[in-house]
Amino acid sequence: MGVKKKKEMQVAVLTICHQDLETLKSFADVEGKNLASLLLRCVQLTDGVSQIHYVKQIVPLLEKVDENGVCDPTIQSCLDILAGIYLSLSLKNPLKKVLASSLNSLPEFFLPEAVHRFTSRLQEELNTTDLYSYRKVIDNISSCMENFNLGRAGVNNLLKNVLHFLQKSLIEIVEENRKCAGNHIIQTQLMNDLLVGIRVSMMLVQKVQDFQGNLWKASSSPIWQNMCGLLSIFTKFLSDDDLLQTVQSTSGLAIILFIKTMFHPSEKIPHLISSVLLHSVDCTSVPEWFMSSCRSLCCGNVSGSAVLFLCQGTLAMLDWQNGSMGRSGEALLLDTAHVLFTLSSQIKEPTLEMFLSRIMASWTNSAIQVLESSSPSLRDSLNGNSSIVGRLLEYVYTHWEHPLDALRHQTKIMFKNLLQMHRLTVEGAVLVPDPFFVKLTESLLRLEWHIKGKYMCLGCLVECIGIEHILAIDETIPSQILEVMGDQSLVPYASDLLETMFKNHKSHLKSQTAESYWIDQWHETWVSPLLFILCEGNLDQKSYVIDYYLPKLLSYSPESLQYMVKILQTSIDAKTGQEQSFPSLGSCNSRGALGALMACLRIARAHGHLQSATDTWENLVSGARIKQGLIHQHCQVRIDTLGLLCESNRSTEIVSMEEMQWIQFFITYNLNSQSPGVRQQICSLLKKLFCRIQESSQVLYKLEQNKSKHEPEKELTKQHPSISLQQYKNFMSSICNSLFEALFPGSSYSTRFSALTILGSIAEVFHVPEGKFSVLLPFFEVLFLPCNSCLYIMKFAKKLSPFSLIIICQPQSVIFMDYAYYGKSSSSYLPNLFVAVLR
Repeated sequence: MGVKKKKEMQVAVLTICHQDLETLKSFADVEGKNLASLLLRCVQLTDGVSQIHYVKQIVPLLEKVDENGVCDPTIQSCLDILAGIYLSLSLKNPLKKVLASSLNSLPEFFLPEAVHRFTSRLQEELNTTDLYSYRKVIDNISSCMENFNLGRAGVNNLLKNVLHFLQKSLIEIVEENRKCAGNHIIQTQLMNDLLVGIRVSMMLVQKVQDFQGNLWKASSSPIWQNMCGLLSIFTKFLSDDDLLQTVQSTSGLAIILFIKTMFHPSEKIPHLISSVLLHSVDCTSVPEWFMSSCRSLCCGNVSGSAVLFLCQGTLAMLDWQNGSMGRSGEALLLDTAHVLFTLSSQIKEPTLEMFLSRIMASWTNSAIQVLESSSPSLRDSLNGNSSIVGRLLEYVYTHWEHPLDALRHQTKIMFKNLLQMHRLTVEGAVLVPDPFFVKLTESLLRLEWHIKGKYMCLGCLVECIGIEHILAIDETIPSQILEVMGDQSLVPYASDLLETMFKNHKSHLKSQTAESYWIDQWHETWVSPLLFILCEGNLDQKSYVIDYYLPKLLSYSPESLQYMVKILQTSIDAKTGQEQSFPSLGSCNSRGALGALMACLRIARAHGHLQSATDTWENLVSGARIKQGLIHQHCQVRIDTLGLLCESNRSTEIVSMEEMQWIQFFITYNLNSQSPGVRQQICSLLKKLFCRIQESSQVLYKLEQNKSKHEPEKELTKQHPSISLQQYKNFMSSICNSLFEALFPGSSYSTRFSALTILGSIAEVFHVPEGKFSVLLPFFEVLFLPCNSCLYIMKFAKKLSPFSLIIICQPQSVIFMDYAYYGKSSSSYLPNLFVAVLR
């Protein structure tokens, strides 16, 4: 595996205007040691990354200057140029953040002059009249507020100018958008500019300290007037269907934020917003500025989408924590819910449906925050038996199988939050058996298992009240879920739900029951139904359970493997005529307990839940059992048993002598499989085995070369590396002999195909590139010749079968040539060439 090359950082070069360049040249000292010289060298570079190095030297150089340096014209001019450089850099240029970080460390006595210079440069930016330069100015305002002290100070000094610029730019961008109707590229850019402008306006209100006081709230204040102007613009945006819905929705957020910031007294804000949402504003009781800025929201016909986005702003921009808005806040929360229910029956547009689902999920989050310190009346209005929770559940049931993944995800959030809401309303009472949870559980269990939303809701219930209470209602749930795993579309939902359930159950049992008892109950609940499906289920059920559920269960509880093996071994060993939990050996149509045993062991080993192969053969399953599996009537049992021998989670795990013997045994009886799929699986698994041999041989060879005096590591081998290597050589030689001998004249097509494919895998895995040393298997070498077809030439030692042959494998036949010596003893003829051309 190669080392991933680190992506080089792309940094655009910073430049300055000609006038600033001449200023630096005039102030640069002869020695090149002052700040002007440093900046001059920096701007003359053509590499942005190198410029970063110079920028980082600015503050260390200024730290060497005393307080009198503030009056130095050189430093004053350099600070002015630095402000210009910062504002000229694009938002994404790393140099901008590096420069801001450096200037944040300026010595304190330089700050007043630096702020003055930065404010002057920012004012120049705000004076721009080029509409297509507005975005750059807006980005600069945004970056000034993000961890940049000089920038934040400059914005504070110019707050009224900044707000006026934002107001002007938003108006002009919208007008330009109308003029460019049909030019989608330009309109997309302008819409993005609008969106950023609204967000930056909100950022100012949230971060500028001046908004924390009341001085700016005088009607004659320029800041107040600009705020009213911006609020009026956002109100127009909210109802302008020519704008993108993201612009409209962000305008909804901005409107609520501005109302929250501007309206006084704050205690009346929830009532005002409720009246707006419910179209019940008393125009005679609201301030003049509000009527002037938001007249369309008070007196006009507000669209459903506009109301929806105002609900979003209400939930996102108001403080719902700790019941800070009091009873009026609780009333607003309930009013918002009723408005959303009305909208849910009206909205049909897919994008608005997605907005609605997110906003309803957001409402449940706000409800949880309020319920944590709410009045008894609100708890009564939001418990599980309330009409609001009933409407929310109805929404969940209606949309839990919606085609959009994101919308289904919102229904899960809503359902989980509804359970939490009910718990908060009955806090202090006994949760289980709680009538609401019992009724909800029973209603879900009555639904058909083909309803995918059922799995999601049951999983949330398990996490909320625990699986033990659900099992008390119906203890056959694990079996019911496993039964539906024959349907591929339901498998992911069923396996995830089972995982949630058995994890929760184990945690509960461990906390409630003595160690010696809980595991038996857990196995009986979750493992026994699994074993029954593996033995008795149909083909699809078994396959999906093995692929999806069994690995999850073993990963969570590896110790359960011994229980599985014990139960299945007992079933296999049961005497004929005795009552059995599962079929014992199985048949050509049934895998039986033996097939289930091999599947469990195969998955366990492939996922690393078996300590070592030797321990497995000694403690879990006998060699006789393995041989039974290798020649079983059912092809999948044979495949699983072979997979158990060939697959491992460690690519360098040593192949034991027993495994090699069983592989040889398998090849003897299984080359003639009539199923192409089975032949393909056999060849694939054997190739995995050969790869293990090849990789583990490298480890063994290194151990042998090092001639280590200490015992080999237990997980690698219990015998000397040279012995294992010799066993590998003998095994591969024996395998090749068997495969060549299977190519006798008259052998079946399936036998020849299997033998040739396996030989091809050997040639591929043990191929030694020219100039490389062969660590393993020096008894043959493999050369690849350039050819349109795949040409293998393999030279074998004296142990091969006594004939030389050339085989050309065509789609329906195999032609044998040059076997005149067939039948002669190996001592009289030494085969040395085998060519297989696979077309």
